[in-house]
Amino acid sequence: MSFKYATPIALSFGIHVVLAVVLLLGDFSTPPKATPTAVQMEPIQAVVIDRGKVEEQINKLKKKKADDAKKVRDLEKRVAAAKNKRKKEERRIKELEKQRKKKAREKKAADSAAKKAKAKANAADKIRKQKEKEKKEADKAASDAKAKRLKEEQAAKKADQLRKKKAAERKRKEQEALERAAQQKMLEQQMAEEMAGRQKARRQQMMTEVGRFQALIGQAIQRHFLIDEATMKGKSCKLTISLAPSGFVTNVVVGKGDRTVCEAAKNAVYKAGTLPVSKDPEVFREMRTISLTVAPDKFN
Repeated sequence: MSFKYATPIALSFGIHVVLAVVLLLGDFSTPPKATPTAVQMEPIQAVVIDRGKVEEQINKLKKKKADDAKKVRDLEKRVAAAKNKRKKEERRIKELEKQRKKKAREKKAADSAAKKAKAKANAADKIRKQKEKEKKEADKAASDAKAKRLKEEQAAKKADQLRKKKAAERKRKEQEALERAAQQKMLEQQMAEEMAGRQKARRQQMMTEVGRFQALIGQAIQRHFLIDEATMKGKSCKLTISLAPSGFVTNVVVGKGDRTVCEAAKNAVYKAGTLPVSKDPEVFREMRTISLTVAPDKFN
């Protein structure tokens, strides 16, 4: 029972006790006593009791007692209701505490799960970042490899173009060289032909000149040749004469022929001493060693 209801209950119980004592011990022949609420009590006097009043008073007391009992019952009901309410409140508090503890456990579990989820998310994020880093590195490596490949391809293409250009240049130069060689060969051939022509013409000229000087030499020998028609008729002799650039006779070699004619021809050459020769060195080279046939019959 709550402390705030103890005082009214004790007061009600005291009033009921006082009323019981009055009813049991009171002398109803004396005048009625003053009410308990009076500040001062008059001295008890022996008076005649009015039974109607007493009964009325008793009824009032009974009614008051009944009212007090009702109040007590009401109070007890209120106390019981308060107790039930308190018990309900305690149960509600226990339930709330239970729910609080449950929520705390759930919160702890949720926090743990959130922590684990966060750790898992952090790990996943770390893995994701690592994968992104690896992907970025792989992309960069692929990009670098592609750039390197493109650069190598460009370099290879440039080198191939340069090689083709050099090959074309070399081929052009070779073609030009072939053409120049052909032209040179043609020119040389032309020059050779011209030279051969000139040489031939020169040779012919020289031979003509040599022939002329051979005739002159023959005439010089003839002037010093002693002819014996009886012994030399129809006979001849071949001589080989070596000359100095001045025409001086350095040597005479007798070849085939008649001995008498050969001796006479040799003597005639030495008597001439200096024979006519060309001042042209090339013509002289052709006639520095000259061979001729001496036939006395031809001198006439």
